[in-house]
Amino acid sequence: MVGVVACGSVSSIKALWETRIRRRKEEDNEEQRRRTSRGGAAGRIGVGVWEDRAALARLKEKLQTEDGRLILRIEQEEWKSLPGCLVQLTQVQEWQIHRTGLLKIPHFISSFQNLLVLDLSRNAVTDIPKHIGKLTRLRELLLSYNRIQFVPEELNGCESLERLELAMNRDLNKLPDQLRNLTRLQHLDLSMNNFSCLPDCVVALPALEWLDMGGNRLQHLPEDIHRMEKLHTLWLQRNELEKLPENISRMANLDTLVLSSNKLRDIPPLMEDMINLRFVNFRDNPLTLDVTLPPKKMATEDCEDEDDREMFGREFMQIYIQEARKRAYAVLNMHCVSQTSDDLSE
Repeated sequence: MVGVVACGSVSSIKALWETRIRRRKEEDNEEQRRRTSRGGAAGRIGVGVWEDRAALARLKEKLQTEDGRLILRIEQEEWKSLPGCLVQLTQVQEWQIHRTGLLKIPHFISSFQNLLVLDLSRNAVTDIPKHIGKLTRLRELLLSYNRIQFVPEELNGCESLERLELAMNRDLNKLPDQLRNLTRLQHLDLSMNNFSCLPDCVVALPALEWLDMGGNRLQHLPEDIHRMEKLHTLWLQRNELEKLPENISRMANLDTLVLSSNKLRDIPPLMEDMINLRFVNFRDNPLTLDVTLPPKKMATEDCEDEDDREMFGREFMQIYIQEARKRAYAVLNMHCVSQTSDDLSE
């Protein structure tokens, strides 16, 4: 009986100690996991801090000062994205980032309130973030040769914008109407895109002086194109224009008009009165009349060669309009003579 009790007591004690040992091992393992977890996180944080410091140091190497302006210039290096540590350099006034493969404009762009020029030409940017509208001091936004398909209406918040370049984005074919609020915009490049008409918001820009719509799919120009009162340069080459609106003659400040490689059949007679139009190009259009320029007067035109005369074409335009008027008068006279003959025969 005593042996049984002793045996039972030993079994109970053994089970108790085994339970304690198992629990202790479990607690030790859990503690070890916590320590490993803390150590790993600390390691990752440490690596992140080091990477940020390295990236920031690399960015600082790209800073230059020109004419008192601090510029971030990166050329022909692979920077598909810009690190968040860049926000520590908000004193930068100009970004020049070209041929880096940049995929997006970072959302923290709004932190750069001192930014005057944002030049990201020749990259792979697909979107303009809405945050860009917070850059009220931005004067130039250059995004030519990217992959932008959409321009956000928030861009109209860049109230100081004077120059906007969106050339060669291929699929871009419209602009938000709110851009008419860019009352200081003077220079707009929309060439080599997919526009089929001149956006009304562009016609409504009050300060616009220079516009390039070459290499699009324009089939007509708005009848109220004369609303662009300050426009002095208009590039419309390589489009599908078949005629010009009569009101183009009311663009008093227009001095350069390029219309090469379109489908024009005639030149509006009223353009003859555009005395400020110095350079005009009608090359490679299927004009109805075949007009030849008279021989050059060598004594008075020594500085001008035949290529200049054809390229700048004001003389050609005037002679074409005069010839068209002569032929119209001739047709009218023939009609009058024919009508008189018919009356006499009766």
